[in-house]
Amino acid sequence: MNRKNQINIWYILFAVMGVVLIRDLWVQNQTIEAIHYSQFEAYLDDGVIDEVTIGSSTIRGTFTNAIDGKTGFVTTPVTPDLADRLNDTGVTYSGAVENTWFTTLLSWVLPALFFVGIWVFAIRRMGGGQGMGSMMSIGKSKAKVYVESDTKVTFADVAGVDEAKTELQEVIDFLQDPKGYGSLGARMPKGILLVGPPGTGKTLLARAVAGEAGVPFYSISGSEFVEMFVGVGAARVRDLFEQARQAAPAIIFIDELDALGRARGANTMQGGNDEREQTLNQLLSELDGFDPSEGVVLLSATNRPEILDPALLRAGRFDRQVLVDRPDRAGRVQILRVHMKKIVLSPEMELDDIAALTTGFSGADLANLVNEAALLATRRRAKVVTEDDFTHAIERIVAGLEKRNRLINPRERKIVAYHEMGHALVSMALPGVDTVHKVSIIPRGIGALGYTIQRPTEDRFLMTEAELRDKIAVLMGGRAAEQLVFGHLSTGAADDLARATDIARSMVARYGMDADLGSVSYEADKSSFLGDRAPGYLERRYSEATAEAMDVAVREVLREVSQRALEILTDNRDILENAARRLLKVETLDEAALHELAHGLRGAEPVEAKVAMNE
Repeated sequence: MNRKNQINIWYILFAVMGVVLIRDLWVQNQTIEAIHYSQFEAYLDDGVIDEVTIGSSTIRGTFTNAIDGKTGFVTTPVTPDLADRLNDTGVTYSGAVENTWFTTLLSWVLPALFFVGIWVFAIRRMGGGQGMGSMMSIGKSKAKVYVESDTKVTFADVAGVDEAKTELQEVIDFLQDPKGYGSLGARMPKGILLVGPPGTGKTLLARAVAGEAGVPFYSISGSEFVEMFVGVGAARVRDLFEQARQAAPAIIFIDELDALGRARGANTMQGGNDEREQTLNQLLSELDGFDPSEGVVLLSATNRPEILDPALLRAGRFDRQVLVDRPDRAGRVQILRVHMKKIVLSPEMELDDIAALTTGFSGADLANLVNEAALLATRRRAKVVTEDDFTHAIERIVAGLEKRNRLINPRERKIVAYHEMGHALVSMALPGVDTVHKVSIIPRGIGALGYTIQRPTEDRFLMTEAELRDKIAVLMGGRAAEQLVFGHLSTGAADDLARATDIARSMVARYGMDADLGSVSYEADKSSFLGDRAPGYLERRYSEATAEAMDVAVREVLREVSQRALEILTDNRDILENAARRLLKVETLDEAALHELAHGLRGAEPVEAKVAMNE
């Protein structure tokens, strides 16, 4: 029986006592009149009093006939010769022995009940509203238990991660037929770790496994194990695994494992053994102790596997790591098809075109994109969602919200126009660079006075040195246009300069693309996703002389590429002037308008050809 539906007997008892007390007070107020003692003496002289009961502090009595609807009275005694007066008038009277045990009891019990009530309230608050038992059950697991009917998620609801679904299909087969699956002596991995960037569907994939297998699904976040009381997290780990064993076959899913499984010894006080370490030690013991043949599978998800404790990732604990990465173009089409079932689409919609413009988007990003497009269509009172709505939604997500009310003086507006056209023309003059879809001088986001949207139309997994230099040239194109037209530089290229510097430094320090420094990687990727941890920001594995040579090489790359961008714009000065004037007039140029304005654009000479000529 559900505890929430049980009726507490104390609530009924207090309710009955309250009703009786209220009724008694109401009856007394309706039938008994409080009178002064002088009025009482007058009633005695008139002979209208029938009976009198004398107490230590009150006199109660009844009238021979009701007076003003009152059948009785109450007053306070004053004179000691009251008995003689009553004898003279012939009124029947008696003394009342007043028992004060109830009053005395209440004077002791009520304060105690008051403080007990405060204590119960405090315990409820500390225990998450679970009543008196919450303090006793503080070591109980807070995992939410879902059955197949609660999960309502299957592999049909998860798209774009076919490889991960194939890996997890083994888990489903094992949970449905543990004995048959192990007929050849194979055992199921004790733990499966889902790793991937945020928003790629790790939690949804775990719930889909439970929905497909039709087994109880224990879901809990790693942060729920960590409490202020030492030992509570370890107790909750023990209780969670015990519950799963009793309900086997079952799935335990720990989301955000990095909150619980962070490497021990990091960021802890010397000599301390904090709550997180005890909880992690208990989790390691449980992973060593439970038998996979029992039908219990542990799934976990994290987007920071590089900070997990190595003992947690060794074979025999989390035996398998399943990468849930950002979807490719085909995967994005599948994800868009799933989310677009909920909206009304135009018949002319081409999902492949939208997928081509959303390179690098995660599943959550695509879900947000579909919702934003539907909101834009609703805002303009349209009956269907069109491809233009998706294009504007992509701009809103990538560049930010338009700020047409932001006033820019004419000189700054002109600088922004030439700056953005510098980006666009350099990009169009270089082969193999991402396509320019739109150029605008309408402010967007927090600090962007204008923007040039370039979206890759195909997934890329590596880039050559020439392509990296072309990418830097596009970034430096706006700065080069300002220098060419106005003869000075502005702060508008600060973000471009920072991004160009990062690419140039990676070329020199990580990719070994400098002839003088050689094929050596001096810096590791600080945001390494899998594998060994990168050195800290203050760790350096090269000398001061090498650091100085790296700085010189970075400056040389930026100087050469900036000069190349300036040469492209100088050769196409007439097109730059014409396109900038057009942009100032219409504020936004799409891809078709840009190609029309750039007719006759003279392209740049390939970098490889220049190197060969210099040799």
